[in-house]
Amino acid sequence: MWIGLSLGIGIAVSIILPFPLSLAAIFGIFILLSMYMRKMMIKRMGAGRGGGIFGSGSGGEKLRYYCMNCGTEHNQLACPKCGSKMKKVGG
Repeated sequence: MWIGLSLGIGIAVSIILPFPLSLAAIFGIFILLSMYMRKMMIKRMGAGRGGGIFGSGSGGEKLRYYCMNCGTEHNQLACPKCGSKMKKVGG
């Protein structure tokens, strides 16, 4: 849909304006249309209100990391209990 819309606007602008102005106008309209579509997609995914692609963003619950070796919950680089650096994300 968005390709047809930009193509139609480009053809209409190229008919109305002379060559150098139409080229600049078409590029400007294409950039503005792309920014608008991006804004709408971000709003649709919910990133504008605290959510995001991966659920709740900075305003939601914290991620919990568990050691894959002993199961201890921690947020450090290495497990404080066994020293393992392998961890998994849990709910």
